Amino acid sequence: MSYLDNIVFAIVLIIGFGYFFINIKKIIRNINLGKSVDRKDNPSARWKNMAMIALGQSRMVKRPVAGILHIIVYLGFIIINIELLEIIIDGLFGTHRVFAPLGGVYDFLIASFEILAVLVIVSVTLFWLRRNVVKLNRFINKDLTGFPKNDANYILYFETVLMVLFLMMNATDFHLQNVPGGFSHFIKAGSFPISQFIAPVFNGMANESVMILTEAFWWLHIVGILIFMNYLYFSKHLHILLAFPNTYFANLNPMGQFDNLEAVTKEVKLMMDPNADPFAAAPASENEVPGKFGASDVQDLDWVQLLNAYTCTECGRCTSACPANLTGKKLSPRKIMMDTRDRLEEVGRNLDTNKGVFIPDNKSLLNDYITPEELWACTSCNACVEECPVNISPLSIIMDMRRYLVMEQSAAPIPLNAMMTNIENNGAPWQYNQQDRLNWKNEM
Repeated sequence: MSYLDNIVFAIVLIIGFGYFFINIKKIIRNINLGKSVDRKDNPSARWKNMAMIALGQSRMVKRPVAGILHIIVYLGFIIINIELLEIIIDGLFGTHRVFAPLGGVYDFLIASFEILAVLVIVSVTLFWLRRNVVKLNRFINKDLTGFPKNDANYILYFETVLMVLFLMMNATDFHLQNVPGGFSHFIKAGSFPISQFIAPVFNGMANESVMILTEAFWWLHIVGILIFMNYLYFSKHLHILLAFPNTYFANLNPMGQFDNLEAVTKEVKLMMDPNADPFAAAPASENEVPGKFGASDVQDLDWVQLLNAYTCTECGRCTSACPANLTGKKLSPRKIMMDTRDRLEEVGRNLDTNKGVFIPDNKSLLNDYITPEELWACTSCNACVEECPVNISPLSIIMDMRRYLVMEQSAAPIPLNAMMTNIENNGAPWQYNQQDRLNWKNEM
């Protein structure tokens, strides 16, 4: 590789990683638009959570077929890209298989990469068949249309092409390594259990032509990886990166335990304190006007909920387990997360356009993206939270938006308003006076 090639490679690398980090910076900024929430407690449990769920894929294997295939693709793709380090060094310094002096270790690594590449291709093919031929219900749900539906296929095609390029690059390299008397800088290095069977395709071709193909496959492979890396920002596969922080910062409280609003808790404690003077002036800190109750837009959610939105894999496990969705209601937990991410991206573009200042756009997550009908269909059963392979909680967003409807707009459904009125007037959900509660016993 000439010095010009090294320079071009360095420029391509800078552009690829530069654009990637610009997008990562945007994601961090958008997530930080959320309210503050403390998730630094119990670090040992959090590390364990991340190791078991993000790295160990413990929730994925609850559905064994998809789980095992996903583990193969995930580990295969990550491990194979360890070779990216060698490609970068070779590209920058003009070396060839710089780690070849590792000898037997290097042979084992290359052989493992090739076997994993084949397993990835097989797994991706099965994923494609499940999605496009078998058409599992969660992949043809009406909430998964347009780009989100096509995005999954784009990723499958991308992964297949990258694995094929990897094998073809090795096959041409293996061919040139075995030219009688040697050829150019190609030395015998690596073990090629798969590509050695592809190499005979190049028999009869001029060595110079095969070398051009080697360089073409090499360039296409590295450029393809950089393109794929930057495509993650626009894709559901952003979870490849965000699953780790998302599982670390996940809520460790038991499912079903909801957070109370601090301002409301103070009022309730005051009401229940027999020694409290309700007419006494509140301390200065308590005279502050409380913030909005609940959430109507993404800025009202906390940063972990926004991280959840970016981490969503769009796998549909949550929706396929949702009892409301199964009975024909409009609610889809997957759509809740996708809508939250779409609205957050829209707010981010607003900030980009207006130099970091959000200009009101007369839109909000509530109503423009998510309807009250969807929110009130939720039974708060936590099935979606239990099913999510990366610890996302659509329920927390639903409950915060419900809280806004009730406490800010008094827009609860009529039966719920009637229940709350009965509790206020009668001390119970039923429309009976407290003195009449035990009248039922007279009928015994």
